[in-house]
Amino acid sequence: MLVFGFGDESSGIPRLWEARSHRPGVNLLPDLSEGTVGRIAGRISGLKQKDDWVVASIHWGGNWGYEVSSAQKEFAHRLIDQAHVDVVHGHSSHHPKGVEVYRGKPILYGCGDFLNDYEGISGYEKFRGDLALMYFVTLDSATGKLVSLIMTPMQIRRFRLSYAHPHDVHWLQQVLNRESRSLGARIELVNECRLALSVGRC
Repeated sequence: MLVFGFGDESSGIPRLWEARSHRPGVNLLPDLSEGTVGRIAGRISGLKQKDDWVVASIHWGGNWGYEVSSAQKEFAHRLIDQAHVDVVHGHSSHHPKGVEVYRGKPILYGCGDFLNDYEGISGYEKFRGDLALMYFVTLDSATGKLVSLIMTPMQIRRFRLSYAHPHDVHWLQQVLNRESRSLGARIELVNECRLALSVGRC
């Protein structure tokens, strides 16, 4: 598996943090254009070997809110179409966002935090930043297409993770299903401690 990490200025990363030939830093995207995707595709093709799966992990977008911009959607689609990325792993938002399946490949636009130091900070309670998800992605070994996406909701409390209460699992399922529907996906409740992407309906 090959994992490529990227940052985008929309997440608040200053251009000053960009990696240069003479200093370490963030692999900062110049923009979300087709040209940028072309350069990424060249790097991936130079490293990818037979049977490799490729994950593009992108820090993009704001900390709060469920909106997925058209630029992000187009960029994710181009990564799959042109750079042959198998999983787009988005992050920056402090809460999970909608999920899309595009041409059999999963796009996680915002995975939320797994642990953070935001506990006790007020003003964004409606987003339930204390709820986290473990994502378990299974791809078909022959085609690289998504077989299943299982999500286990957790709760962050005092820098520790515990399984989320069934009431919170149900709340998270409703929110993720609402946000994923506009992307052509559906999130279902498997049981009181697991959620699943409904692949057949995407």
